[in-house]
Amino acid sequence: MPPPPGDGRAAAGGTASGPAARVGGSFRDPAGFVFTRGGVLYRQVNARGAADYDLLHSSGLYDTLVGDGLLVAVEEVDVEPAAADPHRILRPERVPFISYPYEWCPGQLRDAALLTLRVQTLAMDAGMSLRDASAFNVQFLRGRPVLIDTLSFEALVEGRPWVAYRQFCQHFLAPLALASAVDVRLLGLLRTHLDGIPLDLAAALLPARTKLTPGLALHLHSHARSQQRHADAGREAAGRGAADLAGSGRFSTKAFRGLVESLRTAVTKQTWEPSPSAWRDYYAAKQSYTDAALAAKEELVGKLLADLSPRTVWDLGANTGRFSRLAAAAGATVVSLELDPSAVEVSWQQVRERSETSVLPLVADLANPSPALGWACAERDSLTARGPADAVLALALVHHLAIAGNVPLPDVARWFSQLCHALVVEWVPKDDPMVGRLLASREDIFDDYTAAAFEAALCEHFDIERREPVPGSSRVLYLLRRR
Repeated sequence: MPPPPGDGRAAAGGTASGPAARVGGSFRDPAGFVFTRGGVLYRQVNARGAADYDLLHSSGLYDTLVGDGLLVAVEEVDVEPAAADPHRILRPERVPFISYPYEWCPGQLRDAALLTLRVQTLAMDAGMSLRDASAFNVQFLRGRPVLIDTLSFEALVEGRPWVAYRQFCQHFLAPLALASAVDVRLLGLLRTHLDGIPLDLAAALLPARTKLTPGLALHLHSHARSQQRHADAGREAAGRGAADLAGSGRFSTKAFRGLVESLRTAVTKQTWEPSPSAWRDYYAAKQSYTDAALAAKEELVGKLLADLSPRTVWDLGANTGRFSRLAAAAGATVVSLELDPSAVEVSWQQVRERSETSVLPLVADLANPSPALGWACAERDSLTARGPADAVLALALVHHLAIAGNVPLPDVARWFSQLCHALVVEWVPKDDPMVGRLLASREDIFDDYTAAAFEAALCEHFDIERREPVPGSSRVLYLLRRR
């Protein structure tokens, strides 16, 4: 769940007082909830969740998961509870940026799925099980997926089907199969279906050949039919498909382990290779910069970042994250936002292969960024609400918003001011080849697309501290601070 601004520090002892605010997405679980007080994030464990929480610790499962980097660490603290009937108050390690499954590339969703199954396997070894398998319970911390919901665990009940089976298939396997077998853009369905893609919808969209693919035939196609048969069967219907796989009314622990392993195999086979694209191969194509001009731009951006010394940076229109990594090398934690899934997938592969800890690539249409979603539009924060960042990089972006997206320059500048305290932005004039391509197939109605108008729009919200021409081009870099 998204934390509000604040450094997350609090004393382990003593009594932190003041008004508490529940986090918008934390209200469905009677076992506990997440709240903030004084800018610090806490989780309250209610009496209803006491037995399972205590078992998580006494079984050794908590130590195992945290030690392996699979579960976010928490600290029990002595602070005022946010509601009646508390069992424990926890202060979890804070995730720097909360992202959502509809913003992930296929590789990130796949890694989150495999994490969930790994946690389930270790939980069973300790006599416990995950009672939900929501993708929203996974975040990315230091370049790795991590489970953030300490209260997702319950005692393992022998013979009971996995109650999270349907949720796992809807949140992970169905979208991965659609991305792999149909079109990666279908991951966008997760933005509409917050409880995962309905299995009957996934089965209808998948090619007929997937009915012969063992993992998909079993966990999606057969599961969808079983779901329809047991549509009115109550809570146990969530795991009924798992019992059907066992071929009997009793779902043994051995069958449970076989189910998890079968899901792991099915997820592992859902691979998606990023195809060539204009943005994935942007720098290699050298359409905007010569090698010398690109090197000069990198040097300039590096100097501007050094002037700012930001802790957090959002790189808007990041491609494969070249400048995101420049910001990370300067000591920032970077959210690397890009429209093209192929470019984001390449960037995520680099994070994994290089064990990078400070770059989070995400898929984002900046002309249509993630809105506030869920109950009362408060469960999942909009992109804007998850800011502001210390600094934003908006390199070679404004012409896409203003010309391709028809967004007036004053509106672009206003949005930037909502996202950050400082801004490094690149101006690309009309005589630039990339702007020429945007205008080649449409009428030039953009009389106000001028450097003077751009500066005037920015100055409504920012002070211009530096203005630097990019050698070898007609482009200009600006360093601005918000008033």
